[in-house]
Amino acid sequence: MVGRFQVMALLQAARAKVLGHPLDEAQSFGLNRAIFYAAAKRGFKGGPSAKRPGEQQTLKATPSKSITKTIQEDTIGNEIAYYVEMDGKKRYVMGDEILEPEDFKRQVEQGFGKAFPNAWKQALQIVEQTDRATLESQRKFYEEVYKPRRDELAKAWSALSKQES
Repeated sequence: MVGRFQVMALLQAARAKVLGHPLDEAQSFGLNRAIFYAAAKRGFKGGPSAKRPGEQQTLKATPSKSITKTIQEDTIGNEIAYYVEMDGKKRYVMGDEILEPEDFKRQVEQGFGKAFPNAWKQALQIVEQTDRATLESQRKFYEEVYKPRRDELAKAWSALSKQES
């Protein structure tokens, strides 16, 4: 089943892709934003995770492996997100976890099943039809792209994933 979390992640990944980020980085960003908005909705329970760009932080690279990386700040439009460099690529972080494309596949893509390529294509079309000022605005993207479509897309993409199973 596809829920609001997957819709947010997919639309945010499409947004980052359309704004010029490579697919793997866009997926990491999409997952980051979906987790961020889910946490914001719940009131950020679980304690603070201070990020200071330029400082070293120990992060979970995998459930059993930690690494120390320098936190960096990135903006997608006017939205700030934190990342580390992994093999020359941006990987966005949430808390002490590095969000890899494999995490996107597990937490987002799997919910779509075989329907994922069609849903991704639809998400890209929605974002490509959106003016750049809206894509670059955190508030406008949420209010004008995600919010009005979230339930309709979750329903449509859930139905699509059942058809293509």
